Amino acid sequence: MSSFHHPNQNQLLAALAAAEYGPRTAGLELVPLALGQMLYAPGGRLQHAYFPTTAIVSLHYVTESGASAEIAGVGNEGMVGISLFMGGDTTSSSAVVQTAGHAYRLEHRTLQQEFHRGGLMQRLLLRYTQALMTQISQTAVCNRHHSVQQQLCRWLLLTLDRVPSHELVMTQELVASMLGVRRESVTEAAGKLQRAGFISYRRGHIAVIDRPKLETHACECYAVVKKELGRLLSDAHHSQDGLLQ
Repeated sequence: MSSFHHPNQNQLLAALAAAEYGPRTAGLELVPLALGQMLYAPGGRLQHAYFPTTAIVSLHYVTESGASAEIAGVGNEGMVGISLFMGGDTTSSSAVVQTAGHAYRLEHRTLQQEFHRGGLMQRLLLRYTQALMTQISQTAVCNRHHSVQQQLCRWLLLTLDRVPSHELVMTQELVASMLGVRRESVTEAAGKLQRAGFISYRRGHIAVIDRPKLETHACECYAVVKKELGRLLSDAHHSQDGLLQ
């Protein structure tokens, strides 16, 4: 695995104009994120925002009974900690590292100062927040109306978009926890996908063999989330001068 690290590996940071990048991100700190590490707990005060580069963070909600489900995932397309600039320093959900890797961390006061300056960073963060809201809303609809197999396809595709390979180190227990379903349901759904030749599963490793076919068996939720993220961030990502229209 390459040891190269750069803030531009995160799409939001990469979208900042060169003129703004240096002074506005001087406080960024590269940090390793371990599998299962909790970045914040429900009700806890957030101290940092995280911009993942190679790590993936799961935003989780845990009920009083101990049941849990993922409400959204965050990888190199976004950031963790929108509460810091949306008017509150706490959140009812938790943020747990789903895939180990690295992220750039920014102290909360620095993020808030830069957000309130207005300009490109503020517009980027607000657009990303809308994309994240779309993902959360679509996850709720998917969990309510679509089959476990469709949910699994959606989740696998979104995860693959955030990693450089076609193989995920992921147990069925963890996937079940993310989807908020029984492990047996994930086993059955994964078995069908494997027999169809879309994926292979062995000892906690899930490899996607035929992504196009996997996409055809996913519900519309994956495409909705991906399209909205691209629509909201494409101007910033491709603009030479960094200005959002």
